[in-house]
Amino acid sequence: MGRSSTPSPPEEAPTPSGTRAARPSLSGTRSPIPARGGPSGSTHPSASPGTTTHWTPRRTGPGPSVAGDKRPKSTRFVTTRKGDQVLDEASLARARRLAGLKGYVTNMPTRLMDAAEVVSSYHELWHVEQSFRMSKHDLRARPVFHHTRDAIEAHLTMVMAALAVARYLQEATGMSIARIVRELRGLQEVVININGHHINAAPQLTPKAEQILTALSTPPPAH
Repeated sequence: MGRSSTPSPPEEAPTPSGTRAARPSLSGTRSPIPARGGPSGSTHPSASPGTTTHWTPRRTGPGPSVAGDKRPKSTRFVTTRKGDQVLDEASLARARRLAGLKGYVTNMPTRLMDAAEVVSSYHELWHVEQSFRMSKHDLRARPVFHHTRDAIEAHLTMVMAALAVARYLQEATGMSIARIVRELRGLQEVVININGHHINAAPQLTPKAEQILTALSTPPPAH
């Protein structure tokens, strides 16, 4: 991946999907435009419409360093000229010009994903993060040491299939998978055999369990 040229604080860590925000959010009002520095990138206003909070680079920060009163912590707006430290007017002007923009860098080529799609995809990353939490907590997926390719692929297939089912159940019912399991765990249908006669004993459904089964288009067990 490339690195964004947006003059903001240090960049965030890469995200699981291969797309990341190159800089933390700053307010602004500009529309997404192509950005340089990688196979595909874009800049995007980080503040919602109507937001009036602004970030502005200040001249006063580098003042003591330019005057020689203290050792500079950063050379962002300070440059050395003929042995003297002076204010870097060009860098300051560039920072002011780009203030309010948030840069995105991705390894997706522009022919597959344009700037608007890059920004939209980044905003959906919480789904990926939620899935990681679900696999760890709700599905209780744990590290298993497999030594063959077939065993590794089988284990991953089972985890991903369980995750897909769990996500479907959540979207269909509007409940967390933990609550669905808790509501349905105690429901059991048994078959009683009395002298060759089979009797089905259906469980008594709670209102919440019936709501879940209805949302899943599953008919309740016959009594």
